[in-house]
Amino acid sequence: MNIHALPTTIPEYLEQLRRSLAGADPALVQDALYDAEEYLRSELAENPGRSEAEVIAAVASSYGAPDEVADIYRDTEVKVQTALRAPPPPSRRSALGRFFGVFADPRAYACLLYMLLSLATGVFYFTWVVTGFSLSLGLSITIIGIPLLILFFGSVRVLSLVEGRIVEVMLGERMPRRPLYTARGRSIWQRIGDMFTDARTWSTMLYMLLMLPLGTAYFTVVVTLLSVSLALVATPFLVWFGAAQVAMDIDGWQILTVHDGILLTSLSLWLLPVVLVLGLLLLFLTLHLARGIGHLHGQLAKHLLVKSAPSP
Repeated sequence: MNIHALPTTIPEYLEQLRRSLAGADPALVQDALYDAEEYLRSELAENPGRSEAEVIAAVASSYGAPDEVADIYRDTEVKVQTALRAPPPPSRRSALGRFFGVFADPRAYACLLYMLLSLATGVFYFTWVVTGFSLSLGLSITIIGIPLLILFFGSVRVLSLVEGRIVEVMLGERMPRRPLYTARGRSIWQRIGDMFTDARTWSTMLYMLLMLPLGTAYFTVVVTLLSVSLALVATPFLVWFGAAQVAMDIDGWQILTVHDGILLTSLSLWLLPVVLVLGLLLLFLTLHLARGIGHLHGQLAKHLLVKSAPSP
């Protein structure tokens, strides 16, 4: 039931909708405000002879009052997230079951893939921000500097949406699916000023700068752990099936090495079962680590890329 008087202007409608969505996910609030603003503006454009109050009153029965729209978005969000989210792995009560159950969790593999890709995305984001910002700032004393800086800020917002989609799909953190809502009826200079003063613009650039060291660390950790664990798992089978040979005279301790075209290992035969178990345990630990890092990184992306709704 709508407990508020029906707003008479689009900004009032959006503010009521924002208050009605208090406590909801900030990404959901951003999507709802953008959708409502677009719908109301399109209705107003199709009815040029009617005021905002008349248009809002007319569409209240179809689109809904702010409280009703908020309830619809909350209900729809639950259904959409349930449909999009991968089926959870079977619940396991024992500690061993939970430890080894990560092998059947699709989210762990998605996080692992994100960590592998993060080096490439981190290099791109870092290069884009450093090059774009320094170039546009350096040219700000010329006639093309300010337009270039505005275009750069716009590109940063677009990239934040792209990264948000990647984070949501691979890490499972709800991110915006619509651009950030901006108040209409403001002059071009006011909108430009908003881009410079919006904390989200600067936090997004901070996120993109952080992606280089984070991506490098993620990639290094994953590649190292996967290489070691897979080598430990593969070595016993290679020896048992005759694809590798045991050579105790190898300089240093080598899991696998190639000498004169022959695959060799310095591990003793009695160590091979132990190495296999250690490799499997390290592989499961790697999946757990990837899932944990993916969760933490999703929280970081949510904090820096999504603008929190103000308290009502």
